[in-house]
Amino acid sequence: MNKITRTQKTPWFWIPTLYIAEGLPYFAVNTLTVIMYTNMGVGLSDMAFFTGWLYLPWVIKPFWSPFIDLFKTKRWWILSMQFLMALGMAGVALFLPGSHFFTMTLIFFWLTAFFSATHDVSADGLYLLALDSHQQASFVGVRSTFYRIASIAGQGGLVLLAGLLETKLGDIPGAWAYIFGILSFFFLLLSVYHFFTLPRTDSDTSIKGVTRHTVIKDFFKTFGTFFQKKDILVALTFILLYRFPEALCIKIIQPFLLASRDTGGLGLTTAEAGFVNGTIGVIGLLLGGIAGGVAISRSGLKKLLFPMAASLTLPCIFYCLLAMFQPIGLHFISTAVFIEQFGYGFGFSAYMMYLLYFSKGESATSHYAFCTAFMAIGMMVPGMFAGDIIEAIDKYEFFATGINQGYINFFWLVVLTSTLTFLVCAFVKIDPTFGKKSKEIKEFKTDLVDGQEFQPVVSQQNQR
Repeated sequence: MNKITRTQKTPWFWIPTLYIAEGLPYFAVNTLTVIMYTNMGVGLSDMAFFTGWLYLPWVIKPFWSPFIDLFKTKRWWILSMQFLMALGMAGVALFLPGSHFFTMTLIFFWLTAFFSATHDVSADGLYLLALDSHQQASFVGVRSTFYRIASIAGQGGLVLLAGLLETKLGDIPGAWAYIFGILSFFFLLLSVYHFFTLPRTDSDTSIKGVTRHTVIKDFFKTFGTFFQKKDILVALTFILLYRFPEALCIKIIQPFLLASRDTGGLGLTTAEAGFVNGTIGVIGLLLGGIAGGVAISRSGLKKLLFPMAASLTLPCIFYCLLAMFQPIGLHFISTAVFIEQFGYGFGFSAYMMYLLYFSKGESATSHYAFCTAFMAIGMMVPGMFAGDIIEAIDKYEFFATGINQGYINFFWLVVLTSTLTFLVCAFVKIDPTFGKKSKEIKEFKTDLVDGQEFQPVVSQQNQR
């Protein structure tokens, strides 16, 4: 048995702050960059393509996560990654005011993304090692709640603050330098705080008697069994294309909110965009995810797959309407974004439950990690080229309204791609009883946060 320390008896000392530390860098890298580069005049094509690459560390995370167990403890990895993330964000703050800000900050953002993905693996691993099964069940909602707090703070609060600083300072690079300076200092404090509060357990040790050769051999063996699963091609097609409409939208929504009205956007300030998409939208997303989990637990995944696919895709029409009519009232925009994000969260529940369903069987944990890697690819690649698409269709005007048609045409194209979502749903096979009153719903319905899941990543050696 593990020796229990004082801090292990009080997980409240470290679980809330650990999962805030897991969430903030993810949203800083994948959300703040889009708004910041847009405000600093980076073109849609370059912004979408290069910020899309920042998602890569989370895509390939399952490939290097087994090696973490070979070197040092998970506690050591957490503290080290938090300190390195503080340095990475400090680098962003330092180079933002410079003439080569785009290249230099992208380098530091990519390093921060790599540190963050490594931190995720270590944090989830320590959660499993430091808590017994009863504590794990008790605190699953706590870690989800504080991850959600990080989501609202990262996508809403920090954007609001950046907008206020932009107005007060009259200096966009300077305002965002303050934001990342604050984040850097926060993570420096977190690394010090967690040095004293993170638990030490006997089981949190580097693996003895296991070599890199053994890990590589076991990894490729498990990877091979993943591709031997029944209906693997259908499953991968579903995983890659179910969210295709949202994958196209994800890099364009924020620029659309911020773009001036004479270029087809809504002309919101940075602070207003942070409130609408980063606060109202995130709340809608979270409520939709919870409602989706409850619905599946009552009716099962198979019965609700098509309705949830419709919920995920069809509300994209609201962006078409916003682009066509360009309403002035913030309440109209907030309502439309809330409905769209609620629908997305509701439909996303079915997606996450399918990943869990397809991963069942031998090596379920590893297979689930592989599924989430393909999920990340499905979100990353379309988003990278969304800027190119909108700049290409921006040349053509199909409606004689006298305003820029790029956003209107783009969002209608997104609606048309929803046919891909329904098409892949038609081919997947699901047990009609899966999801009904199952414990999987209880464990996962609170973790449906826009692609960032709490996957139980531990090495195959630790599982044995």
